[in-house]
Amino acid sequence: MSAVTRDRTGIPMLQVGPLFEGPSAERSSVDREVMAAAGSVGFAAIGGLPPDIPVDRTVRLELLRIFSLPPSQIRRLWRQKFDPSQPNVYRGWFPTQSGDPTHKEGIDIGPDLAYGSAVVDGEDVLREATPLPSESALPGWRAAAAAYYRALGRTATVMMRSIARGLGLDEHRFDTAFAGGISTLRLIRYPVRSPESLQLQEGDPVWVTGQGERRYLVGRPHADSGFLTLLAQDGVEGLQARAADGQWLDVPPREGTLVMNFGRVLERWTGGRIKATEHRVVGAGRERYSIPYFHEPRVDALIAPLPLAGAEPFEAFLYGDHLWSSVTKFVEFRGMEHLRRPRGTGQQLRGG
Repeated sequence: MSAVTRDRTGIPMLQVGPLFEGPSAERSSVDREVMAAAGSVGFAAIGGLPPDIPVDRTVRLELLRIFSLPPSQIRRLWRQKFDPSQPNVYRGWFPTQSGDPTHKEGIDIGPDLAYGSAVVDGEDVLREATPLPSESALPGWRAAAAAYYRALGRTATVMMRSIARGLGLDEHRFDTAFAGGISTLRLIRYPVRSPESLQLQEGDPVWVTGQGERRYLVGRPHADSGFLTLLAQDGVEGLQARAADGQWLDVPPREGTLVMNFGRVLERWTGGRIKATEHRVVGAGRERYSIPYFHEPRVDALIAPLPLAGAEPFEAFLYGDHLWSSVTKFVEFRGMEHLRRPRGTGQQLRGG
């Protein structure tokens, strides 16, 4: 029996439980369905997760308690871009920005949440420590967030192994690159836009029309830059993915599932067999929260062409160099490009 269903939105729903078990006909079937979704719409909802993968509403509410902190405590978590007195550049809190189609606030959290100071490197902003609320401010929050980070990392590893098998590669092909990676857990709040926040510069649209409705953006259209994203939604609609024909498909918040989509590096790494799909978030007239987990390799992971028939060659690069050049195009990091220098060049990576 097929492991995938589709509702009226056109977003596949995959039951991925067999991927967490050993080889079987059921696992092979799910592998095929994962590749079919990844190579077509580039989005899927995944369910049937093991009981120890926390995707229920209770866990989401626990993680989102961070937004209940008073402004004075949240201010201590701000990134240097927004508070020059702060040392943290890449990790930490980003407040809402005026004059931009994207209207959100939240925090980017690194692997030190789950694995401690051993994964921190003060010489690289991409491996800096994450400013976090104290235990007294949010009792039990750190432990819950760390457990969630580890569980999503396990899920992402399982999905990457499924992709490797689907590509005809050894299932552990990607393991080394992601061992000791810098995956990001992001907690986001999209507030209801005020009339003032809708006044943008000319040529930067904030209003969109879909299914006969006029709605404002809270997340500008973009494709993720990296590899694989696992997203928990809070029950409020608004996420949309662009189909191949240009139409925007609603990605409904289904309880007990995660949304999975893919980034541009994985699309390039797999010779286009996996699609990095553009997506956006539109306002629903009420506050919305989401919790994406971005599965990322080590900063020094070498991204070089895979042995895939027909895939176009490209010049190898280090993931950290790609990541920094990508994020500094976003409003949260503009003007900070000089804070990290590239660690390798094409010639150096070829051994020249």
